[in-house]
Amino acid sequence: MNKLLLPAILSVCLMFASCTSNTNNQKTTDEVSTPTDEVLPDTTHTSQNSLDWNGTYKGVIPCADCPGIATTVVLNTDETFAYTAEYQNRNTKLKDTGKIMWHDHGSTVHLHGKELDIKYKVGENKLIQLDQEGKEIDGELKDLYNLIKQ
Repeated sequence: MNKLLLPAILSVCLMFASCTSNTNNQKTTDEVSTPTDEVLPDTTHTSQNSLDWNGTYKGVIPCADCPGIATTVVLNTDETFAYTAEYQNRNTKLKDTGKIMWHDHGSTVHLHGKELDIKYKVGENKLIQLDQEGKEIDGELKDLYNLIKQ
């Protein structure tokens, strides 16, 4: 009988040990991490350091009172720019030069010259003109605000 008593006691002890609460290892609802929808920007791979951004970009931008504005932007590796805008069916042309300023962790170029103050988002072989607040232009004509690399 003594031979059966020792295994029975051990079995009961193991049973009680497995049934005890594990409250010390459980997190309260305040401590539980919840997944978020927040996506942190990749600041190591930017348009400035990952794309071949220098070059000549061209396009015809919409105009309120003319057929369009033939626009050429040249971005140089020394971070200078040349800008030309020719209003179609008019005798008006704007030319300006200056230094490129990079914004938004290297994804936006700010062209600020003597007469020019405009921002473009730098994409793969294109520049996307931004509005006065630095946001992408939305609506039916949004694709017309892209300058394509030549």
